[in-house]
Amino acid sequence: MSEREGLRADSTHFTLGGAPFLILGGSIHYFRVHRAHWRDRLLKLKACGLNTLTTYVPWNLHEPERGVYLFQEQLDMEEYIRLAGELGLWVILRPGPYICAEWDLGGLPSWLLQDKKMKLRTTYSGFTSAVNSYFDNLIPRITPLQFKNGGPVIAVQVENEYGSYAKDEQYLSFIKEALLSRGISEFLMTSDNHEGLKCGRVEGVLQTVNLQRLSGDVQHLAEMQPKKPLMVMEYWSGWFDVWGEPHHVFTAQEMISIVRELLDRGISINFYMFHGGTNFGFMNGAVDLGSYKPQTSSYDYDAPLTESGDYSTKYHLLRNLLSTYNKEPISEPPAVQSRRAYEPVVVSHYISLWESLQCAETHFQADDPVSMENLPANHNNGQSYGYTLYQTDIYSGGELNSRNHVRDRALVFIDRELIGVLDYRTQKVRVSHSKSERTLSLLVENCGRVNYGPALDNQQKGLVGDITLNDVPLKKFSMYCLDMKTSFINRLQSLKWMPVGQKPTYPAFFRGTLVVDQPTDTFVKLPNWSKGVVFVNGQNLGRHWSVGPQKALYLPGPWLKSGDNEIVVFEELKAAETIHFAENPEYSKTVEVSTQLFCTLL
Repeated sequence: MSEREGLRADSTHFTLGGAPFLILGGSIHYFRVHRAHWRDRLLKLKACGLNTLTTYVPWNLHEPERGVYLFQEQLDMEEYIRLAGELGLWVILRPGPYICAEWDLGGLPSWLLQDKKMKLRTTYSGFTSAVNSYFDNLIPRITPLQFKNGGPVIAVQVENEYGSYAKDEQYLSFIKEALLSRGISEFLMTSDNHEGLKCGRVEGVLQTVNLQRLSGDVQHLAEMQPKKPLMVMEYWSGWFDVWGEPHHVFTAQEMISIVRELLDRGISINFYMFHGGTNFGFMNGAVDLGSYKPQTSSYDYDAPLTESGDYSTKYHLLRNLLSTYNKEPISEPPAVQSRRAYEPVVVSHYISLWESLQCAETHFQADDPVSMENLPANHNNGQSYGYTLYQTDIYSGGELNSRNHVRDRALVFIDRELIGVLDYRTQKVRVSHSKSERTLSLLVENCGRVNYGPALDNQQKGLVGDITLNDVPLKKFSMYCLDMKTSFINRLQSLKWMPVGQKPTYPAFFRGTLVVDQPTDTFVKLPNWSKGVVFVNGQNLGRHWSVGPQKALYLPGPWLKSGDNEIVVFEELKAAETIHFAENPEYSKTVEVSTQLFCTLL
């Protein structure tokens, strides 16, 4: 097996095992798809006529605390790669450490931000030592799965779109060496958009380009790398969504005509995404190129396979097209999995956020507010995700000023009564006058760390500096870490919940029971609710927010069980009496991906 010749780029075409090879790839991220659905999604990828799977590897899930490594169950990357091999697919692995991916902090763990001098994605020693420790654990898991060892991994990507960041000329060489020195011996490549190609190169590594429409990008790459194979590492099949803006779509017909042109020119291609899946929990990223915009929990991406694994028009047209580029007949697509709109669940009980504080794992006091990452939570790795409650006593009224230190959104309470919301746009709230002592509370939500662009280094969350009342900084804070892990949701059950007949005090957790005979995929819908988070049997499905565009949360059937299923909805502002279900997703409005959008992003 060790004599096999892997992927090579010795002329204008790739070869694999010495024979000409056109890479027809598709991106599906194991961490965005329930493990029970991996096989189904990969079979659908293969049945579309693709021969290669690409996936990122998210450092922040695999090392959630320094030195704590998780590679089991949903995070069993090795099993995912082996499964692809069993199904006859090759694998291009993109291990980062930075992955972008519309994922919190581009996949980097938030505990890195505890270092005040941290310079992410550079050869700063605080960053490189963390990368080295992570790679010491990660890379030995990959090496046995390489092509030369009889595995499916034919190529490994060096970092990700570094040309668009380019803060350290030595950095890509460091990452390349970090891979090689630990036994990565397959083909290496980088990937960049048009503008990034100039600064994203590293010696001995093939460059590839990312694009959606053809506007000279491929020609630019060909000029930079004459007599080398051309590859579009990310052919964007759609686009991601941010809260408060329309759902993005990219027409199937336009996509197919561009893909046909690329294939006719012998250019290798990887569809990003082929199947987007879901940003379960609090893992979505955010855009900040002047204004902060958090991404939705759905990562449908308008990809050929929908968020719930359905075939789209894109899938069928693409399969027809790719069948003409495959020498062998392609396999039949698997049957569509059924979904179900369960009967609405009536909310039966609630418990206020204030009552839930006794279940918080970390309660900390300090003179000044402390950012999430610096709270003494999670074995001193700080708080990564969710909400943090900051409380202090005040003795007068006047103007409360966040001084733009709220990251990212805060509900403001006086004696548990909501008086306003602070965010990037609204930085001042009036506090009524009173001479008596009152409790000021700020419930601050981390809406998702930026995953792309120059703002990456400044992604501390919570309160990141002083807030003032009448220009005087407030002091003596109590802080509660509310990262809403499964253990916290389970602890809530031991408290005394109130029947919903009584008017709830917001924010609050609302509970209802879904009775299931046969567990089946579904979507959770919350008409007339406002904003919060949905948990099913302790699993965090993601955020709900009435501003849209996402109007339904995907619930994989394997997270349900026959019998009673507990649904808990954390609601910040306004709950309804029922929780609804649907067979299909719903969006408030849609818009076509525009060329303008890419100009602003790239």
